[in-house]
Amino acid sequence: MSLVVLSFLPIFIPFTLFFGGWYLGREKTQYVAQKASRLSFVLLIIFLATFPVSYFFTNAWQSSTLIRHTALNQIMLGLVTIMGWVLISFSRNYMAGQVNLNRYYRWLMFTLASVAITVTTNHLVIFWLGWLGISLSLNNLLTFYADRPRAILAAHKKFMLARIAELSLFAAFALLYQQYDSLYINTIIDTAVAQSSAGLALHWQEQVTACLIALAALIKCAQLPFHGWLIQVVESPTPVSALLHAGVINLGGYLLLLFTPLVAQSSVAIWLLLIVAGLSTLASALIMTTRISVKVRLAWSTCAQMGLMLLEFALGLYELVLLHLLAHSFYKAYSFLNSGNAVNDAIRLRLSSAAKTNTQSSLTNKAVVPNAQTWLLSLGLSTAIVVIVRTLFGFDSAFSAWWLFALALTILIVQWRTCEHSPSVVYTFMMGVFLCVIYAALKYAMHYALPTYSTHTIQAFSLADIWAMVLFSLLFILSALLHYQVRWRAVRRLSIALFAGLYLDEWLTRLVLKFWPVTLPARAKEQHHALSKNKPSLKP
Repeated sequence: MSLVVLSFLPIFIPFTLFFGGWYLGREKTQYVAQKASRLSFVLLIIFLATFPVSYFFTNAWQSSTLIRHTALNQIMLGLVTIMGWVLISFSRNYMAGQVNLNRYYRWLMFTLASVAITVTTNHLVIFWLGWLGISLSLNNLLTFYADRPRAILAAHKKFMLARIAELSLFAAFALLYQQYDSLYINTIIDTAVAQSSAGLALHWQEQVTACLIALAALIKCAQLPFHGWLIQVVESPTPVSALLHAGVINLGGYLLLLFTPLVAQSSVAIWLLLIVAGLSTLASALIMTTRISVKVRLAWSTCAQMGLMLLEFALGLYELVLLHLLAHSFYKAYSFLNSGNAVNDAIRLRLSSAAKTNTQSSLTNKAVVPNAQTWLLSLGLSTAIVVIVRTLFGFDSAFSAWWLFALALTILIVQWRTCEHSPSVVYTFMMGVFLCVIYAALKYAMHYALPTYSTHTIQAFSLADIWAMVLFSLLFILSALLHYQVRWRAVRRLSIALFAGLYLDEWLTRLVLKFWPVTLPARAKEQHHALSKNKPSLKP
Protein backbone atom coordinates (compact mmCIF):
# COMPACT_ATOMS: atom_id res chain seq x y z
CA MET A 1 0.00 0.00 0.00
CA SER A 2 2.85 2.39 0.75
CA LEU A 3 4.23 1.82 -2.74
CA VAL A 4 0.88 2.72 -4.25
CA VAL A 5 0.72 5.93 -2.19
CA LEU A 6 4.26 6.87 -3.19
CA SER A 7 3.53 6.24 -6.85
CA PHE A 8 0.72 8.80 -6.70
CA LEU A 9 2.94 11.60 -5.39
CA PRO A 10 4.17 12.91 -8.78
CA ILE A 11 0.60 13.83 -9.73
CA PHE A 12 0.81 16.59 -7.13
CA ILE A 13 3.54 18.30 -9.15
CA PRO A 14 1.25 20.02 -11.69
CA PHE A 15 -1.29 21.00 -9.04
CA THR A 16 1.42 22.34 -6.75
CA LEU A 17 2.84 24.39 -9.61
CA PHE A 18 -0.59 25.76 -10.40
CA PHE A 19 -1.49 26.77 -6.86
CA GLY A 20 2.06 28.01 -6.29
CA GLY A 21 1.72 30.27 -9.32
CA TRP A 22 -1.66 31.52 -8.10
CA TYR A 23 -0.22 32.31 -4.67
CA LEU A 24 2.92 34.02 -5.99
CA GLY A 25 0.83 36.05 -8.41
CA ARG A 26 -0.93 37.61 -5.42
CA GLU A 27 2.28 38.06 -3.45
CA LYS A 28 3.59 41.63 -3.25
CA THR A 29 6.74 41.11 -1.23
CA GLN A 30 10.32 41.05 -2.42
CA TYR A 31 10.65 37.36 -1.64
CA VAL A 32 8.65 36.11 -4.64
CA ALA A 33 11.71 34.77 -6.47
CA GLN A 34 13.05 33.08 -3.36
CA LYS A 35 9.73 31.34 -2.65
CA ALA A 36 9.40 30.19 -6.27
CA SER A 37 12.93 28.79 -6.24
CA ARG A 38 12.34 26.88 -3.01
CA LEU A 39 9.06 25.46 -4.28
CA SER A 40 10.63 24.23 -7.53
CA PHE A 41 13.47 22.62 -5.59
CA VAL A 42 11.04 20.79 -3.28
CA LEU A 43 9.11 19.47 -6.29
CA LEU A 44 12.35 18.28 -7.86
CA ILE A 45 13.28 16.39 -4.68
CA ILE A 46 9.81 14.81 -4.53
CA PHE A 47 10.05 13.63 -8.11
CA LEU A 48 13.56 12.23 -7.76
CA ALA A 49 12.56 10.43 -4.56
CA THR A 50 9.44 8.85 -6.08
CA PHE A 51 10.64 8.23 -9.63
CA PRO A 52 12.12 4.73 -9.00
CA VAL A 53 8.86 3.58 -7.41
CA SER A 54 6.56 5.15 -9.96
CA TYR A 55 8.74 3.92 -12.86
CA PHE A 56 9.08 0.28 -11.85
CA PHE A 57 5.58 -0.13 -10.35
CA THR A 58 3.59 1.17 -13.29
CA ASN A 59 0.72 -1.27 -12.79
CA ALA A 60 -0.12 0.32 -9.43
CA TRP A 61 -0.96 3.58 -11.17
CA GLN A 62 -2.36 2.29 -14.43
CA SER A 63 -5.75 1.63 -12.76
CA SER A 64 -6.39 5.37 -12.63
CA THR A 65 -8.61 6.58 -15.48
CA LEU A 66 -7.32 10.17 -15.45
CA ILE A 67 -3.60 9.49 -15.17
CA ARG A 68 -1.57 7.75 -17.86
CA HIS A 69 1.37 6.16 -16.13
CA THR A 70 4.02 4.85 -18.51
CA ALA A 71 7.76 5.22 -18.77
CA LEU A 72 7.26 7.90 -21.45
CA ASN A 73 4.98 9.97 -19.21
CA GLN A 74 7.34 9.68 -16.27
CA ILE A 75 10.29 10.81 -18.37
CA MET A 76 8.34 13.79 -19.69
CA LEU A 77 7.20 14.73 -16.18
CA GLY A 78 10.80 14.54 -15.00
CA LEU A 79 11.87 16.78 -17.88
CA VAL A 80 9.26 19.37 -16.85
CA THR A 81 10.30 19.23 -13.20
CA ILE A 82 14.01 19.56 -13.91
CA MET A 83 13.52 22.37 -16.43
CA GLY A 84 11.20 24.18 -14.04
CA TRP A 85 13.79 24.13 -11.28
CA VAL A 86 16.58 25.28 -13.63
CA LEU A 87 14.57 28.12 -15.18
CA ILE A 88 13.15 29.41 -11.90
CA SER A 89 16.59 29.31 -10.26
CA PHE A 90 18.12 31.16 -13.21
CA SER A 91 15.30 33.74 -13.18
CA ARG A 92 16.03 34.56 -9.56
CA ASN A 93 19.12 36.54 -10.58
CA TYR A 94 18.29 37.31 -14.19
CA MET A 95 14.93 38.95 -13.43
CA ALA A 96 16.05 40.69 -10.23
CA GLY A 97 14.93 44.31 -10.16
CA GLN A 98 12.24 43.86 -12.83
CA VAL A 99 8.79 45.22 -12.21
CA ASN A 100 5.80 42.85 -12.04
CA LEU A 101 7.92 39.93 -10.84
CA ASN A 102 4.84 38.34 -9.30
CA ARG A 103 3.19 38.37 -12.72
CA TYR A 104 6.24 36.77 -14.32
CA TYR A 105 6.45 33.89 -11.83
CA ARG A 106 2.71 33.35 -11.90
CA TRP A 107 2.60 32.75 -15.65
CA LEU A 108 5.88 30.82 -15.64
CA MET A 109 4.53 28.36 -13.09
CA PHE A 110 1.14 28.24 -14.84
CA THR A 111 2.95 27.24 -18.05
CA LEU A 112 4.93 24.53 -16.27
CA ALA A 113 1.77 23.25 -14.59
CA SER A 114 -0.06 23.08 -17.94
CA VAL A 115 2.80 21.13 -19.51
CA ALA A 116 2.89 18.74 -16.55
CA ILE A 117 -0.86 18.15 -16.79
CA THR A 118 -0.64 17.52 -20.53
CA VAL A 119 2.11 14.89 -20.26
CA THR A 120 0.48 12.98 -17.38
CA THR A 121 -3.23 12.90 -18.22
CA ASN A 122 -5.09 9.95 -19.70
CA HIS A 123 -8.19 11.97 -20.69
CA LEU A 124 -8.65 13.68 -24.05
CA VAL A 125 -10.51 16.68 -22.61
CA ILE A 126 -7.90 17.30 -19.91
CA PHE A 127 -5.16 16.88 -22.51
CA TRP A 128 -6.75 19.51 -24.74
CA LEU A 129 -7.32 21.90 -21.84
CA GLY A 130 -3.70 21.50 -20.79
CA TRP A 131 -2.59 22.14 -24.39
CA LEU A 132 -4.72 25.30 -24.42
CA GLY A 133 -3.41 26.39 -21.03
CA ILE A 134 0.20 26.12 -22.24
CA SER A 135 -0.48 28.49 -25.11
CA LEU A 136 -2.41 31.07 -23.09
CA SER A 137 0.09 31.11 -20.22
CA LEU A 138 3.06 31.30 -22.56
CA ASN A 139 1.47 34.22 -24.41
CA ASN A 140 1.59 36.28 -21.21
CA LEU A 141 5.29 35.49 -20.85
CA LEU A 142 6.07 36.40 -24.45
CA THR A 143 4.43 39.80 -23.94
CA PHE A 144 6.13 40.45 -20.60
CA TYR A 145 7.93 43.42 -22.19
CA ALA A 146 4.83 45.09 -23.55
CA ASP A 147 6.79 48.02 -25.01
CA ARG A 148 8.71 45.91 -27.54
CA PRO A 149 6.91 45.89 -30.91
CA ARG A 150 8.68 42.80 -32.26
CA ALA A 151 7.71 40.82 -29.18
CA ILE A 152 4.07 41.91 -29.51
CA LEU A 153 3.99 41.04 -33.21
CA ALA A 154 5.57 37.63 -32.62
CA ALA A 155 3.16 36.82 -29.78
CA HIS A 156 0.27 37.94 -31.98
CA LYS A 157 1.25 35.57 -34.78
CA LYS A 158 1.80 32.73 -32.35
CA PHE A 159 -1.61 33.38 -30.80
CA MET A 160 -3.26 32.99 -34.20
CA LEU A 161 -1.34 29.85 -35.15
CA ALA A 162 -1.89 28.31 -31.74
CA ARG A 163 -5.65 28.65 -32.18
CA ILE A 164 -5.40 26.76 -35.50
CA ALA A 165 -3.42 23.97 -33.83
CA GLU A 166 -5.92 23.77 -30.98
CA LEU A 167 -8.86 23.62 -33.37
CA SER A 168 -7.14 20.84 -35.31
CA LEU A 169 -6.51 18.93 -32.10
CA PHE A 170 -10.09 19.50 -30.92
CA ALA A 171 -11.48 18.17 -34.19
CA ALA A 172 -9.14 15.17 -34.00
CA PHE A 173 -10.25 14.33 -30.45
CA ALA A 174 -13.91 14.72 -31.42
CA LEU A 175 -13.41 12.21 -34.25
CA LEU A 176 -11.58 9.87 -31.87
CA TYR A 177 -14.50 9.94 -29.45
CA GLN A 178 -16.95 9.31 -32.28
CA GLN A 179 -14.94 6.38 -33.61
CA TYR A 180 -13.87 4.70 -30.34
CA ASP A 181 -16.69 5.87 -28.02
CA SER A 182 -14.16 6.70 -25.31
CA LEU A 183 -12.35 9.74 -23.98
CA TYR A 184 -9.54 7.75 -22.39
CA ILE A 185 -6.25 7.68 -24.25
CA ASN A 186 -5.23 4.19 -23.14
CA THR A 187 -8.51 2.72 -24.40
CA ILE A 188 -8.13 4.44 -27.77
CA ILE A 189 -4.53 3.33 -28.19
CA ASP A 190 -5.24 -0.27 -27.15
CA THR A 191 -8.12 -0.45 -29.64
CA ALA A 192 -5.96 1.00 -32.43
CA VAL A 193 -3.21 -1.54 -31.66
CA ALA A 194 -5.72 -4.40 -31.73
CA GLN A 195 -7.12 -3.25 -35.08
CA SER A 196 -3.63 -2.96 -36.51
CA SER A 197 -2.70 -6.45 -35.29
CA ALA A 198 -5.87 -7.81 -36.90
CA GLY A 199 -4.93 -6.22 -40.22
CA LEU A 200 -7.89 -3.83 -40.29
CA ALA A 201 -7.48 -0.65 -42.34
CA LEU A 202 -8.19 2.77 -40.89
CA HIS A 203 -11.62 4.30 -41.40
CA TRP A 204 -11.83 7.71 -43.04
CA GLN A 205 -12.44 9.29 -39.62
CA GLU A 206 -9.19 7.79 -38.36
CA GLN A 207 -7.33 8.93 -41.48
CA VAL A 208 -8.57 12.50 -40.97
CA THR A 209 -7.73 12.29 -37.27
CA ALA A 210 -4.15 11.22 -38.01
CA CYS A 211 -3.71 14.12 -40.45
CA LEU A 212 -5.13 16.62 -37.95
CA ILE A 213 -2.78 15.36 -35.24
CA ALA A 214 0.15 15.65 -37.66
CA LEU A 215 -0.92 19.19 -38.57
CA ALA A 216 -1.14 20.20 -34.90
CA ALA A 217 2.36 18.78 -34.32
CA LEU A 218 3.77 20.68 -37.32
CA ILE A 219 2.32 23.98 -36.11
CA LYS A 220 3.40 23.36 -32.52
CA CYS A 221 6.96 22.63 -33.68
CA ALA A 222 7.03 25.88 -35.73
CA GLN A 223 7.65 24.25 -39.08
CA LEU A 224 7.87 26.34 -42.23
CA PRO A 225 5.97 28.47 -43.12
CA PHE A 226 4.60 28.74 -39.55
CA HIS A 227 8.01 29.54 -38.10
CA GLY A 228 8.25 33.35 -38.05
CA TRP A 229 7.01 33.83 -34.51
CA LEU A 230 9.66 31.45 -33.16
CA ILE A 231 12.44 33.57 -34.63
CA GLN A 232 10.99 36.83 -33.31
CA VAL A 233 10.16 35.79 -29.74
CA VAL A 234 13.82 36.21 -28.81
CA GLU A 235 12.68 39.67 -27.68
CA SER A 236 11.20 38.00 -24.59
CA PRO A 237 13.28 37.35 -21.44
CA THR A 238 15.97 34.71 -21.88
CA PRO A 239 14.39 32.22 -19.41
CA VAL A 240 11.16 32.42 -21.42
CA SER A 241 13.08 31.67 -24.63
CA ALA A 242 14.74 28.73 -22.89
CA LEU A 243 11.35 27.46 -21.67
CA LEU A 244 9.91 27.71 -25.16
CA HIS A 245 12.79 26.09 -27.03
CA ALA A 246 13.69 23.50 -24.40
CA GLY A 247 10.24 22.37 -23.38
CA VAL A 248 7.07 23.74 -24.93
CA ILE A 249 7.97 23.34 -28.60
CA ASN A 250 8.90 19.67 -28.05
CA LEU A 251 5.28 18.79 -27.30
CA GLY A 252 4.64 18.20 -30.99
CA GLY A 253 6.97 15.20 -30.82
CA TYR A 254 5.32 13.96 -27.62
CA LEU A 255 1.88 14.25 -29.25
CA LEU A 256 2.98 12.02 -32.11
CA LEU A 257 4.64 9.50 -29.79
CA LEU A 258 1.47 9.32 -27.72
CA PHE A 259 -0.74 8.53 -30.73
CA THR A 260 1.81 6.48 -32.65
CA PRO A 261 -0.47 3.44 -33.25
CA LEU A 262 -2.94 5.70 -35.05
CA VAL A 263 -0.71 8.16 -36.92
CA ALA A 264 1.80 5.54 -38.06
CA GLN A 265 -0.92 3.67 -39.98
CA SER A 266 -1.92 6.71 -42.06
CA SER A 267 0.24 7.07 -45.16
CA VAL A 268 -1.19 10.54 -45.80
CA ALA A 269 -0.18 11.78 -42.35
CA ILE A 270 3.27 10.19 -42.70
CA TRP A 271 3.94 11.84 -46.05
CA LEU A 272 2.64 15.15 -44.71
CA LEU A 273 5.32 14.94 -42.04
CA LEU A 274 7.95 13.72 -44.50
CA ILE A 275 7.44 16.61 -46.93
CA VAL A 276 6.79 19.55 -44.60
CA ALA A 277 9.21 18.57 -41.82
CA GLY A 278 11.85 17.45 -44.31
CA LEU A 279 11.83 20.70 -46.27
CA SER A 280 11.73 22.68 -43.03
CA THR A 281 14.82 20.87 -41.78
CA LEU A 282 16.71 21.57 -44.99
CA ALA A 283 15.75 25.26 -45.21
CA SER A 284 16.13 26.09 -41.50
CA ALA A 285 19.53 24.44 -41.19
CA LEU A 286 20.83 26.42 -44.17
CA ILE A 287 19.29 29.71 -43.02
CA MET A 288 20.86 29.25 -39.59
CA THR A 289 24.34 29.47 -41.12
CA THR A 290 23.69 33.06 -42.29
CA ARG A 291 22.72 34.42 -38.87
CA ILE A 292 25.06 36.35 -36.56
CA SER A 293 22.95 36.85 -33.41
CA VAL A 294 23.37 33.96 -30.98
CA LYS A 295 19.70 33.79 -29.98
CA VAL A 296 18.48 34.04 -33.59
CA ARG A 297 20.83 31.23 -34.64
CA LEU A 298 19.49 29.13 -31.78
CA ALA A 299 15.92 29.86 -32.87
CA TRP A 300 16.59 28.70 -36.44
CA SER A 301 18.42 25.70 -35.01
CA THR A 302 15.31 24.80 -33.01
CA CYS A 303 13.17 24.97 -36.14
CA ALA A 304 15.60 22.64 -37.93
CA GLN A 305 15.88 20.25 -34.99
CA MET A 306 12.12 20.00 -34.58
CA GLY A 307 11.77 19.27 -38.28
CA LEU A 308 14.36 16.52 -37.97
CA MET A 309 12.52 15.08 -34.96
CA LEU A 310 9.22 14.95 -36.87
CA LEU A 311 11.03 13.45 -39.87
CA GLU A 312 12.43 10.73 -37.63
CA PHE A 313 8.92 9.91 -36.48
CA ALA A 314 7.69 9.65 -40.06
CA LEU A 315 10.55 7.20 -40.72
CA GLY A 316 9.46 4.99 -37.83
CA LEU A 317 12.48 5.84 -35.66
CA TYR A 318 10.46 6.36 -32.48
CA GLU A 319 13.31 5.69 -30.07
CA LEU A 320 15.34 8.31 -31.92
CA VAL A 321 12.48 10.79 -31.55
CA LEU A 322 12.54 10.43 -27.76
CA LEU A 323 16.34 10.66 -27.68
CA HIS A 324 16.22 13.77 -29.88
CA LEU A 325 13.54 15.33 -27.70
CA LEU A 326 15.51 14.89 -24.49
CA ALA A 327 18.90 15.87 -25.92
CA HIS A 328 17.47 18.95 -27.61
CA SER A 329 15.74 20.10 -24.43
CA PHE A 330 18.87 20.07 -22.30
CA TYR A 331 21.07 21.46 -25.07
CA LYS A 332 18.78 24.39 -25.84
CA ALA A 333 18.20 25.20 -22.19
CA TYR A 334 21.96 25.43 -21.64
CA SER A 335 22.54 27.35 -24.89
CA PHE A 336 19.96 30.04 -24.17
CA LEU A 337 20.82 30.44 -20.51
CA ASN A 338 24.51 30.63 -21.41
CA SER A 339 24.03 32.99 -24.40
CA GLY A 340 24.86 36.06 -22.30
CA ASN A 341 28.42 34.82 -21.83
CA ALA A 342 29.14 35.23 -25.54
CA VAL A 343 30.07 38.88 -24.97
CA ASN A 344 32.46 37.98 -22.15
CA ASP A 345 34.04 35.26 -24.26
CA ALA A 346 34.59 37.72 -27.12
CA ILE A 347 36.22 40.23 -24.75
CA ARG A 348 38.58 37.57 -23.42
CA LEU A 349 39.59 36.66 -26.95
CA ARG A 350 40.39 40.26 -27.81
CA LEU A 351 42.44 40.81 -24.65
CA SER A 352 44.44 37.62 -24.95
CA SER A 353 47.36 37.74 -27.35
CA ALA A 354 47.48 33.96 -27.41
CA ALA A 355 43.86 33.88 -28.39
CA LYS A 356 44.59 36.33 -31.20
CA THR A 357 47.21 33.97 -32.51
CA ASN A 358 44.78 31.06 -32.35
CA THR A 359 42.13 33.12 -34.08
CA GLN A 360 44.46 33.96 -36.93
CA SER A 361 45.42 30.30 -37.20
CA SER A 362 41.76 29.25 -37.30
CA LEU A 363 41.04 31.81 -40.00
CA THR A 364 43.92 30.44 -42.01
CA ASN A 365 42.61 26.90 -41.62
CA LYS A 366 39.12 28.01 -42.55
CA ALA A 367 40.43 29.46 -45.79
CA VAL A 368 41.90 26.07 -46.76
CA VAL A 369 39.49 24.38 -49.15
CA PRO A 370 39.62 20.57 -48.85
CA ASN A 371 40.41 18.79 -52.10
CA ALA A 372 38.37 16.00 -53.64
CA GLN A 373 40.66 13.33 -52.21
CA THR A 374 40.04 14.56 -48.65
CA TRP A 375 36.27 14.58 -49.17
CA LEU A 376 36.22 11.10 -50.69
CA LEU A 377 38.48 9.66 -47.98
CA SER A 378 36.36 11.20 -45.19
CA LEU A 379 33.07 10.09 -46.75
CA GLY A 380 34.31 6.56 -47.34
CA LEU A 381 35.71 6.28 -43.82
CA SER A 382 32.54 7.57 -42.14
CA THR A 383 30.29 5.37 -44.29
CA ALA A 384 32.33 2.28 -43.43
CA ILE A 385 32.13 3.12 -39.72
CA VAL A 386 28.36 3.57 -39.85
CA VAL A 387 27.76 0.35 -41.78
CA ILE A 388 29.95 -1.67 -39.39
CA VAL A 389 28.34 -0.32 -36.21
CA ARG A 390 24.81 -0.59 -37.63
CA THR A 391 25.41 -4.21 -38.56
CA LEU A 392 26.90 -5.08 -35.16
CA PHE A 393 23.91 -3.61 -33.30
CA GLY A 394 21.45 -5.34 -35.63
CA PHE A 395 19.40 -2.32 -36.65
CA ASP A 396 17.25 -2.98 -39.73
CA SER A 397 15.11 0.18 -39.80
CA ALA A 398 15.46 3.21 -42.08
CA PHE A 399 19.03 3.90 -43.19
CA SER A 400 18.58 7.68 -43.67
CA ALA A 401 19.27 8.53 -40.03
CA TRP A 402 22.55 6.60 -40.23
CA TRP A 403 23.33 8.36 -43.49
CA LEU A 404 22.86 11.70 -41.75
CA PHE A 405 25.25 10.59 -39.02
CA ALA A 406 27.77 9.53 -41.70
CA LEU A 407 27.54 12.94 -43.38
CA ALA A 408 27.99 14.76 -40.07
CA LEU A 409 30.96 12.54 -39.27
CA THR A 410 32.37 13.29 -42.73
CA ILE A 411 32.38 17.02 -42.03
CA LEU A 412 34.09 16.41 -38.70
CA ILE A 413 36.78 14.24 -40.31
CA VAL A 414 37.34 16.85 -43.04
CA GLN A 415 37.91 19.49 -40.38
CA TRP A 416 40.38 17.21 -38.65
CA ARG A 417 42.23 16.46 -41.88
CA THR A 418 42.55 20.15 -42.85
CA CYS A 419 43.82 21.44 -39.51
CA GLU A 420 47.48 22.15 -38.86
CA HIS A 421 48.15 18.99 -36.84
CA SER A 422 45.80 16.47 -38.43
CA PRO A 423 45.37 13.14 -36.63
CA SER A 424 46.29 9.84 -38.23
CA VAL A 425 43.81 7.72 -40.13
CA VAL A 426 43.85 5.07 -37.40
CA TYR A 427 43.06 7.62 -34.69
CA THR A 428 40.33 9.14 -36.85
CA PHE A 429 38.79 5.71 -37.44
CA MET A 430 38.82 4.86 -33.74
CA MET A 431 37.23 8.16 -32.76
CA GLY A 432 34.59 7.73 -35.44
CA VAL A 433 33.76 4.24 -34.17
CA PHE A 434 33.60 5.54 -30.60
CA LEU A 435 31.12 8.30 -31.52
CA CYS A 436 29.01 5.96 -33.61
CA VAL A 437 28.85 3.35 -30.84
CA ILE A 438 27.65 6.00 -28.37
CA TYR A 439 24.97 7.05 -30.83
CA ALA A 440 23.86 3.45 -31.38
CA ALA A 441 23.87 2.66 -27.65
CA LEU A 442 21.72 5.67 -26.79
CA LYS A 443 19.35 4.83 -29.63
CA TYR A 444 19.08 1.25 -28.39
CA ALA A 445 18.53 2.35 -24.76
CA MET A 446 15.46 4.36 -25.73
CA HIS A 447 13.63 1.14 -26.59
CA TYR A 448 13.04 0.55 -22.88
CA ALA A 449 11.25 3.88 -22.47
CA LEU A 450 8.72 3.35 -25.27
CA PRO A 451 5.67 1.06 -25.40
CA THR A 452 6.25 -2.43 -26.77
CA TYR A 453 3.32 -2.50 -29.19
CA SER A 454 4.17 -3.12 -32.82
CA THR A 455 3.90 -0.23 -35.23
CA HIS A 456 4.51 0.38 -38.89
CA THR A 457 8.24 0.62 -39.59
CA ILE A 458 9.79 2.22 -42.64
CA GLN A 459 12.14 -0.23 -44.29
CA ALA A 460 15.64 0.72 -45.38
CA PHE A 461 15.89 2.22 -48.88
CA SER A 462 12.13 2.54 -49.24
CA LEU A 463 10.67 5.57 -51.00
CA ALA A 464 10.36 7.52 -47.73
CA ASP A 465 13.88 6.54 -46.70
CA ILE A 466 15.30 7.61 -50.07
CA TRP A 467 13.44 10.95 -49.80
CA ALA A 468 15.10 11.61 -46.44
CA MET A 469 18.52 10.59 -47.77
CA VAL A 470 18.16 13.00 -50.69
CA LEU A 471 17.30 15.84 -48.30
CA PHE A 472 20.27 15.07 -46.06
CA SER A 473 22.58 14.87 -49.07
CA LEU A 474 21.35 18.26 -50.31
CA LEU A 475 21.94 19.73 -46.87
CA PHE A 476 25.47 18.30 -46.83
CA ILE A 477 26.34 19.62 -50.31
CA LEU A 478 24.82 23.08 -49.89
CA SER A 479 26.38 23.54 -46.44
CA ALA A 480 29.81 22.66 -47.83
CA LEU A 481 29.34 25.11 -50.73
CA LEU A 482 28.22 27.91 -48.41
CA HIS A 483 31.23 27.31 -46.20
CA TYR A 484 33.99 26.73 -48.75
CA GLN A 485 32.77 28.18 -52.10
CA VAL A 486 31.02 31.38 -51.08
CA ARG A 487 32.68 33.24 -54.00
CA TRP A 488 30.65 31.40 -56.60
CA ARG A 489 27.89 33.57 -58.04
CA ALA A 490 25.14 30.96 -57.54
CA VAL A 491 26.27 30.38 -53.96
CA ARG A 492 26.20 34.14 -53.26
CA ARG A 493 22.66 34.37 -54.58
CA LEU A 494 21.64 31.44 -52.43
CA SER A 495 23.28 33.06 -49.41
CA ILE A 496 21.33 36.28 -50.00
CA ALA A 497 18.05 34.38 -50.26
CA LEU A 498 18.86 32.43 -47.09
CA PHE A 499 19.73 35.62 -45.26
CA ALA A 500 16.21 36.85 -46.08
CA GLY A 501 14.75 33.64 -44.67
CA LEU A 502 13.68 32.61 -48.20
CA TYR A 503 10.95 35.28 -47.82
CA LEU A 504 8.63 32.69 -46.26
CA ASP A 505 7.48 34.69 -43.25
CA GLU A 506 6.51 37.93 -45.00
CA TRP A 507 3.35 36.66 -46.66
CA LEU A 508 2.15 34.96 -43.49
CA THR A 509 2.73 38.15 -41.48
CA ARG A 510 0.73 40.19 -43.99
CA LEU A 511 -2.06 37.62 -43.95
CA VAL A 512 -2.23 37.59 -40.14
CA LEU A 513 -2.24 41.39 -39.89
CA LYS A 514 -4.86 41.64 -42.60
CA PHE A 515 -7.11 39.13 -40.88
CA TRP A 516 -6.53 40.48 -37.36
CA PRO A 517 -4.50 43.72 -37.06
CA VAL A 518 -2.44 44.29 -33.96
CA THR A 519 -1.91 47.58 -32.14
CA LEU A 520 1.74 48.48 -31.70
CA PRO A 521 2.97 49.62 -28.27
CA ALA A 522 2.69 53.33 -27.55
CA ARG A 523 6.46 53.73 -27.28
CA ALA A 524 6.95 52.32 -30.75
CA LYS A 525 4.36 54.74 -32.13
CA GLU A 526 6.05 57.68 -30.44
CA GLN A 527 9.45 56.67 -31.85
CA HIS A 528 7.99 56.33 -35.31
CA HIS A 529 6.32 59.73 -35.03
CA ALA A 530 9.56 61.33 -33.80
CA LEU A 531 11.55 59.85 -36.65
CA SER A 532 8.99 61.07 -39.15
CA LYS A 533 8.98 64.54 -37.61
CA ASN A 534 12.79 64.84 -37.58
CA LYS A 535 13.25 63.36 -41.04
CA PRO A 536 14.90 65.94 -43.32
CA SER A 537 12.71 67.19 -46.11
CA LEU A 538 13.70 66.50 -49.72
CA LYS A 539 11.95 69.62 -50.98
CA PRO A 540 14.16 72.62 -51.84
